[in-house]
Amino acid sequence: MVDSETRWRLVRALKQKPPKPEPEVEIRSVRFEDLPQIRDIYNYFIRNTVITFDDKPLDLHYWQDKQAMLEKFDLPFIVMMKGPELIGFAYVAPWRAKAGYLKVVENQIYLLPAATGKKLGGTLMQALLDRCRAQGIKEVIAVIADRGAGASIALHKKFGFKDNGHLANVAVRFGRPIGSHLYSLQLSSR
Repeated sequence: MVDSETRWRLVRALKQKPPKPEPEVEIRSVRFEDLPQIRDIYNYFIRNTVITFDDKPLDLHYWQDKQAMLEKFDLPFIVMMKGPELIGFAYVAPWRAKAGYLKVVENQIYLLPAATGKKLGGTLMQALLDRCRAQGIKEVIAVIADRGAGASIALHKKFGFKDNGHLANVAVRFGRPIGSHLYSLQLSSR
């Protein structure tokens, strides 16, 4: 048993210790070994939210194919690391498979639920848009669920994405109809 004076001395000593520094956030291109964590983050949103229109968890082969396709088209696919932990990812993919849509892409951005609300989404979005500009991307399209995605809409508006309309009841999630908002950001003139 510790006496009161010893206990308070320990409490004061603990209070005087500087807090452990938070690991720095790093954004880098995706690596093959990142794909299992990316799969797990995305599958969480499939199982628990309506913000993605996928209805079944995606396997590792899906993400391997996605990485290969984005590398083939030289499109950004990035991850956000906090120390050794992957806490988010973002990428752009071709908007449509027609020549007229060359240099028009659709963005995706996802963070671990514990990483939301800390302005990390803005950091990840800025890095993605910077890489899009460097690649000569002309326009970025965002397709955002019309329920449960208020933070995503706010993030896109913060970066200058313009509202281009609403498509009502275009999908079904958890047995209920859901729509999507279309936003776009022009990065350079055509």
